Amino acid sequence: MLGEEVAPAAETAAPLGVAMDFMTALQIVLRKSLAHGGLAPGPHEGAKVIEKHAAQLCALAEDCDQPDYVKLVKALCADHNVSLLTVLSAKTLGEWSGLCKIDSEGKARKVVDCSCVVVKDFGEESDGLNVVQQHVKSHS
Repeated sequence: MLGEEVAPAAETAAPLGVAMDFMTALQIVLRKSLAHGGLAPGPHEGAKVIEKHAAQLCALAEDCDQPDYVKLVKALCADHNVSLLTVLSAKTLGEWSGLCKIDSEGKARKVVDCSCVVVKDFGEESDGLNVVQQHVKSHS
């Protein structure tokens, strides 16, 4: 209809009055960070951001098959007081980090696995960011 604003699909994932689940919130945060150029995907780029003390948050894939990467990322996050969150799948983390092609139907295609992504800029405030920050506070 004319004159009505429609919220982006990611923002309307939780109905009004229902708490947004953590994974949906993390997806929103990563997408907004990507849109603002605030993501560093991969252990190499992520480590550089953490070392520069510019990291806000780090997400690590649980199915990463490189134990040395996992050790490095966990150690860097612990040394620099960066919150570390885990995501089940590197494929999921790759999609959320924009390492894919989006087809005409809006579905992700040719998704590249991403074992680690570091957020250096959250972009803008969102309900997802609030949920992620509350999760981080409650688990630290």
